[in-house]
Amino acid sequence: MRSNMPACVHLQRFARGLAKTNNTMPSKQKIINDPVFGFVRINDDMLFDILEHPLVQRLGRIKQLGVSNFVYPGAVHTRLLHSIGAMHLMHEAIHNLREKGIDISRSEEISSMAAILLHDVGHGPFSHVLENTLVSGITHEDISLLMMQRINLDITQSEQMNLQGEIERPLDEAIAIFQDRYPRHFLHQLISSQLDVDRMDYLCRDSFFCGVAEGSIASQRILKMLNVQDDRLVIDHKGIYSAEKFVVARRLMYWQVYLHKTSVAAEQLLISILRRAKELAVQGKDVFGTPALRFFLYNNVTGADFTVDSEAFRHYAHLDDTDIHSAMKVWADSDDVILSTLSRAYTDRQLFKGRELQEPLSEAERQQLREQYAERFGISLQEAEHFFSEHVIQSRAYSASDDSIDILYPDGSIRNIADASDMWNLKELTTKVQHDYLYYFK
Repeated sequence: MRSNMPACVHLQRFARGLAKTNNTMPSKQKIINDPVFGFVRINDDMLFDILEHPLVQRLGRIKQLGVSNFVYPGAVHTRLLHSIGAMHLMHEAIHNLREKGIDISRSEEISSMAAILLHDVGHGPFSHVLENTLVSGITHEDISLLMMQRINLDITQSEQMNLQGEIERPLDEAIAIFQDRYPRHFLHQLISSQLDVDRMDYLCRDSFFCGVAEGSIASQRILKMLNVQDDRLVIDHKGIYSAEKFVVARRLMYWQVYLHKTSVAAEQLLISILRRAKELAVQGKDVFGTPALRFFLYNNVTGADFTVDSEAFRHYAHLDDTDIHSAMKVWADSDDVILSTLSRAYTDRQLFKGRELQEPLSEAERQQLREQYAERFGISLQEAEHFFSEHVIQSRAYSASDDSIDILYPDGSIRNIADASDMWNLKELTTKVQHDYLYYFK
């Protein structure tokens, strides 16, 4: 397939590819035995250096599914394993696209694999919990970008100049693809879209480790059916049923695993614990924690505090699941009745109970709950709010307005899967479904 890219872009791609192929045999190679996809080969020096970087190795100490192991004990796989699996699927996707005549340079291949390997590097322990409590005004995607920039500086062996006289670093192209600034949009879609290798891996991997068969998808067939039309990813029409199964599997996994009411209850309990710990720290109380955790407890950290060289960034880069778990084991014996009660409940799996609400709690109902917990634990009405929370969970399996899943037909026409599918319920999956729950300490 002939590209319509400007000649200068072709020349830059050629120069980058030539630089990457000067040493045809990589000096560093690794084979990883992945329980889901089998042997995964790391056969590029830059990918090897990225994988060995401390910011990436930290992902091996952060569970992919946070608190889901309270429901599915096998769900203890890590974000590092997911990132490696997604990188493997990216390699497979590019191989399949090349077989269909899509021109993808060696440089673009390695950069795309690097981008997906690093796409989750900014996650913290219990990521979404952390974003709601200890850090504000910045998302894990923002931190992922900062960490990519930090790694880019760290792995630079020598500075090269591009055709415009600008300094180029090894991950510049990967970061451009990650941010959708690279001229070839379909490479970004492989990383972030409604049918990307990130989702393909986590559906396969999470269903495998949770033992939830409903989440399994035909990832290899989907990859074989990928194509590119007008710089956009499409699915050959023969793959429409595999794409339909993908959408349905994602819906089932959200309600059966990711938004399982017990998992959300554990998250709400953890949020209450961390908020109480931070409250005590702000009051000047001595709250146990590792240096990294104490930094976020004793400081009001916002997105403005994060740069690649900032103190907030350095402490965040040292946070993992063990910081939170070790703190809660100590907090279970705290003199503060709220912190000790909730921490002990978490470590002993006495989680918040969940009750679905037909309508939001009235102020009178909230006041009744405050009074009950205040009397029970001898605390103030305001402090009593740590023992319950109202939370809305919502999900939409497929959004027809976002980067759509498009089906390519033999006559060259393209249709959105929501219109092309003859499944009676696929259009229903574009509707956002939400449930309002009350979570409370029993």
